[in-house]
Amino acid sequence: MKIARTMLASAALLGLTLGPVHAAELKKLGLAVANLQANFFNQIKQSVEDEAKKHGIEVVTVDAKGDGPTQVNQIQDLLTQNIDALIYIPAGAAAATVPVKLAKNAGVPVVNVDRNADGAPGDTFLATDSVASAKAVCDYILKQAGGKGKMVIIHGQKGTTPEVDRSKGCAESLKANPDVKVVAEQYSNIWSQDEGFQIMQNMLQANPDVSIVFAQADALALGAAQAIKVANPSQKIVVGGFDGDTAALEALSKGVFDVTATQQTQKMGRDAVANAAKLVAGEKVPPVQLLDATLTTKENVAGFIASHP
Repeated sequence: MKIARTMLASAALLGLTLGPVHAAELKKLGLAVANLQANFFNQIKQSVEDEAKKHGIEVVTVDAKGDGPTQVNQIQDLLTQNIDALIYIPAGAAAATVPVKLAKNAGVPVVNVDRNADGAPGDTFLATDSVASAKAVCDYILKQAGGKGKMVIIHGQKGTTPEVDRSKGCAESLKANPDVKVVAEQYSNIWSQDEGFQIMQNMLQANPDVSIVFAQADALALGAAQAIKVANPSQKIVVGGFDGDTAALEALSKGVFDVTATQQTQKMGRDAVANAAKLVAGEKVPPVQLLDATLTTKENVAGFIASHP
């Protein structure tokens, strides 16, 4: 007890000597984005930069253009620029853990957005609950097709968090609809509209009587819808997407495709900055923070076009 009292007294004296301890402040933020060609990532970038500007925080943004090794090099460079925290959207699954390890070795906290790094997660992970949202999209398109028919799935980039979770969510919906048969599935490389078009063209040639499409991103859905229009099949083909991209929402309002899940990209960006600031200040944040997406159809899309969440 005497030793404990002595230590406490010493600690109190040290506190008086050094004065109050001030929490560290976020002044410079690194933002490593997977691919700024994608509207979804651009929305997050803009939200992060807008929120940071309000608080006088400098943001250094790098774009990996979908290439994992490029992103590793970019983050190595960011870490030489004395950033206080890193907001990180992995460009792919393969090298996703490397930047997190580099940042942690440098004592830089990491906020992962949209995609986590298996085996080396950031200090917190902000994303949409893609399992629940993908299930809602697939429930909708299967219901629109009468709970039966042939279905194709155009996946996102293999092994990334959203691809895995959206596959899981749609699988739950399919389990409850045994009269729907998945006749073809294919992965995309960068979730692009061109890929959606080419993949859907090939799928239609092999399966001309398909009636349901789940494309795991709006860009893929727009490409698929374009391929369907060119093929001009006799049957109605229901198309579901995911993201709530601004261009896709306009297309949805015109009936180009049928449904999407609108993600809260603006909130995601704001929350990423807020969490980075908390981590720099030494505060605890939850390891996983999932946001809801809203099932969006022609009936309710106008509100999201007017004001994206």
